[in-house]
Amino acid sequence: MSTPLAQRDDLRNLAIVAHVDHGKTTLVDAMLRQSGAFRANESVAERVMDSMDLEREKGITILAKNTSLVWEGVTLNIVDTPGHADFGGEVERALTMVDGIVLLVDAAEGPLPQTRFVLRKALAREMPVILVVNKVDRPDARVSEVVDEVYELFIDLDASDAQLDFPIVYCAGRDGWASLDPAQPTTDLRALFETVLAHVPPPRFTPGAPLQAWVTNLDANPYLGRLALCRVVEGTLTKGQQVAWCRSDGTVTRVKVAELLLTEHLERRPVDSARQGDLVAVAGITDITIGETLADPEDPRALPVITVDEPALSMTIGINTSPLAGREGSKLTARLLKARLDAELVGNVSLRVGPTERPDAWEVQARGELQLAVLVETMRREGFELTVGKPEVVTRVIDGVRHEPVEAVTIDVPEEHLGTVTQLLASRRGRMESMANHGLGWVRLEYLVPARGLIGFRTEFLTETRGTGVISHVYDRHEPWAGEISARERGSLVADRTGPATTYAMINLQERSTLMVGPGTQVYCGMIVGENSRSGDMDVNICREKKLTNMRASSADETVKLTPHRLLSLEHALEFIDTDECIEVTPSSIRLRKLHLDPQDRIRHARRPVEV
Repeated sequence: MSTPLAQRDDLRNLAIVAHVDHGKTTLVDAMLRQSGAFRANESVAERVMDSMDLEREKGITILAKNTSLVWEGVTLNIVDTPGHADFGGEVERALTMVDGIVLLVDAAEGPLPQTRFVLRKALAREMPVILVVNKVDRPDARVSEVVDEVYELFIDLDASDAQLDFPIVYCAGRDGWASLDPAQPTTDLRALFETVLAHVPPPRFTPGAPLQAWVTNLDANPYLGRLALCRVVEGTLTKGQQVAWCRSDGTVTRVKVAELLLTEHLERRPVDSARQGDLVAVAGITDITIGETLADPEDPRALPVITVDEPALSMTIGINTSPLAGREGSKLTARLLKARLDAELVGNVSLRVGPTERPDAWEVQARGELQLAVLVETMRREGFELTVGKPEVVTRVIDGVRHEPVEAVTIDVPEEHLGTVTQLLASRRGRMESMANHGLGWVRLEYLVPARGLIGFRTEFLTETRGTGVISHVYDRHEPWAGEISARERGSLVADRTGPATTYAMINLQERSTLMVGPGTQVYCGMIVGENSRSGDMDVNICREKKLTNMRASSADETVKLTPHRLLSLEHALEFIDTDECIEVTPSSIRLRKLHLDPQDRIRHARRPVEV
């Protein structure tokens, strides 16, 4: 006879999930403020959960982080998750820590691809869902239509009758109010807190069961070293306790819990013990990794290893091999690069690193371009100099047929740009699934597009829609190889010698190209200095100086204005480069270059047959 389950009524574990920019982190801010987490005179930044520099700069959440607050005697452990599809591994990992989810949907935009992705994962785990319609105070809010769209999404994902019976809360996270009726705004978030307490189940456990703590995340502390963030599933974990460490390879080792830390608001404080359902940080185990279990040494029972979806994109990352290598960074060797990539694998469950033909370069696989760009940006800030190749899709062979990842794409665009967008996607092998016109002059398009076709698409899309279009996409499935997709239509301007770029040479070049370097920039042979206005590459002398004479010149021919050069961010550079090009990334510069710097080498490699 099985032992009946007990529960902790003083605790709730929940995750807030949503599409990017729907207001998750802002809502968590308001919840912390209203629960009394901050002192009256305490200065608190906006989006307090976005603690990384990159998160603050980009305005998005990259890593899933948990906080806790107390509401009427009940502790709420809230996990704030990323909204961008590229960081879906973080969302999947966060779902292993909680017992329910708050699904946040923008009152104007409605459910988007990432909403579908996280909801599918939550329904598969049979978690209760609370729908929160955020930003109901927007002038273009369409509350009832959005609720209907969410119901349709649940039905599409084969939700059960019990899952379809979800509570709905309407709120404005920025102003900090929630209500059960959108027509009746309140002054606080009480309605949301009460709904969470009523519908998110408390942690359940078996009385007298041996210890099981599941490692769901990793962190580091300058004094304590590596921290394993665990959810205590069964039993009690105490400071100084000897526990069995069940590794992912099946071996079991006895280790000691040196320190226990429990999150209170935004700080971790030491505690003597942690009970079932607590989210706790454990110090003292140096090599522990995500998915492993801390168990009772007398009766070690391992929990399943956390698995996430497979990567869809890959790119090559190697040491900097350009003529300007070693001038700006401090970490230059292949050994340091390999150690850094291995360290990233420990905490990032959705990355893969494999060898290449070269001993100083590695293939890194991830979910999407943004995830790869964030990794490279983080490394350059640490002092690395890198060479980064063009992103490519990760293919699979299924039943002897080559398959490639396909993305579900949702586009919101003004009506006047509809024809242009459909033409762009048609050339990239996109298939239209649906088209809806909500009035107000905007159209929503839903497409299935091979992931290859979306590499470099965003920049072109924003240019053609004059910055008004909104695009989001998420991995949908693998399909047979779609055939050839045309690459970039325009070629590159390639410097044919080393030296400083001159204004005189640029004035002559700007009529037939878009330049990417400014006057005085140090260039080298094989470096890309601009985009050609035609197809095909063009070798240019951007270092040419005006010949000096002793003849007096009038100023009439001197006042030629130089068009400002295009500054490329790392994401734009990844989108721009072609298969025979790469990016040189240093702490202070981003340069584009050819893989083969010598013009003769480029001609020789261009003549080789292409492997399909």
